[in-house]
Amino acid sequence: MTITLTDVISIIKKILDISLVWLVIYFILKNLRNNVKLSLIFKGVLIIIILKIVSDLCGFTTIGILLEYIIMYGPIALIVIFQPEIRTILEQLGRSQLLGRHKVLTVDEREKMVYQIITAMDFMRKQKIGALIVIERDISLGNYIDKAKKIYADLSSDLIEAIFYEGNPLHDGGVIIQGDKITCAGAVFPTSNSNKFQAKHLGTRHRAAVGISEETDCISLIVSEETGRMSIAIKGELFYNLTLDDVRMMLIDELKPKNIDTSIESEEDIYEEDI
Repeated sequence: MTITLTDVISIIKKILDISLVWLVIYFILKNLRNNVKLSLIFKGVLIIIILKIVSDLCGFTTIGILLEYIIMYGPIALIVIFQPEIRTILEQLGRSQLLGRHKVLTVDEREKMVYQIITAMDFMRKQKIGALIVIERDISLGNYIDKAKKIYADLSSDLIEAIFYEGNPLHDGGVIIQGDKITCAGAVFPTSNSNKFQAKHLGTRHRAAVGISEETDCISLIVSEETGRMSIAIKGELFYNLTLDDVRMMLIDELKPKNIDTSIESEEDIYEEDI
């Protein structure tokens, strides 16, 4: 059997076609994992599809007809009802970094980064200085950086403390960290509208930390100005009133590259000494 150039080109096209489909599926699943609102919409659609299948198998005519109308006109309803969320999702896709984090930190760089952040938070909690520190991961925060005060300085506890000092005009906003650099200060983030956080009477700083964690995969660190309590927001979840060790261990775990063999070196033994 003779393979011609046309056959080779046809095979290459099919491989590219399949690869593009899997690439789209990969980005959809990745954003489902990172975006709380998108995952809720997906779960709702999945439940409707499952109900339709069950109704067809069981012969439920009435519910089947209703579900058919929902499936038929559902996409239009979703666009109308979830228009703000869909816009946010599209903006998030535009901000996504195809190759992931702009800099993969070494073990020593991660150790230094966690040490500097923990040292600053320990000082601020004792002095009851309010702070919001956001660490960028795979999804870019460039849209918020563009509207903030650019710094791009080496990460240090002294600089973090100086930024959030009450006399500093930038202390009310948030700090964004990219890699091992403080990129900007005075950043403004969307606040979460979730009722469960409003019920706790949390301040704007906490709701902003949760809000940006709902839209991206960042790590948001908060120090309360009123109580000095420390909290972390990740993927729309708020871990409230943490100890210094809790914050340290969560940072170490969340900053680990997920694609390496963590058995090579256990980072849970980092920072044995008390700060």
